[in-house]
Amino acid sequence: MTQPNGQAEFWTSGEVQDVGWAQDAELAKAVPEAVLHLRTALAAGAPWPRALLEAMGMWTLPEESYEGRRYRYLVRGEAFDWLLLAERLCSTVDGAIPAEEKERLLFTGRMPDSIEDDEFRDLLGVSKYRAYLNFHYGVVLEEALQLAVEEEIRKRHLARCYADSDELVEEAFRLLYHKSRSELVEQFRVEAHMDRRRGMSLLDLKEFTYWLHKLRIDLWDPARVASDTRKAIKRLGALEEMTLASSVDWK
Repeated sequence: MTQPNGQAEFWTSGEVQDVGWAQDAELAKAVPEAVLHLRTALAAGAPWPRALLEAMGMWTLPEESYEGRRYRYLVRGEAFDWLLLAERLCSTVDGAIPAEEKERLLFTGRMPDSIEDDEFRDLLGVSKYRAYLNFHYGVVLEEALQLAVEEEIRKRHLARCYADSDELVEEAFRLLYHKSRSELVEQFRVEAHMDRRRGMSLLDLKEFTYWLHKLRIDLWDPARVASDTRKAIKRLGALEEMTLASSVDWK
């Protein structure tokens, strides 16, 4: 699969437009429409996976504060954190979606088998789907790649009877990005104009991971990038199998 890249332009109800929409008050008024659609569709008996994806396709805000929590659905202007939006939308229809099915979605990141890949893409819309791929490759697979490389290093160290340590994480980052994790965090903070005195939130960590992904793509030749992508896909597949096995009692 071709690696997605470039600026994502989405969040309209079917038309691609420039990201200048982000501060548009008229678009902000459309947010309740997505929630209303989800509630109405569920009340009419529509299958919840389709109703949820339709609501996502109608969503317009890249980020918001809701009930005291900050939600950022668009990571670095390019990557769509669709499960975060799914969590947000599901919270507005408490009880309308079976709890076990909702938890399975949010825990495993998989839609029910009734939703085919083509339908998933069509319901999200072209722009959101492109941004969804950006998040999948740039955050989900990037984290899987980091884990895979760290595990390889740890395996070699243990085979040589070396002690386990946090330095192995730093070594993994050096192999992937030419710098230690601590150095990269500092560089990211500077570029993102972050206050060095505060810790990194989960939202910040997603931004950092996507930033690392873009950095790695620029560092390595296409053959190395493709090899790393295959490694990440393999590791993610193993993680998903473990996750599905742990949720077998939901089925």
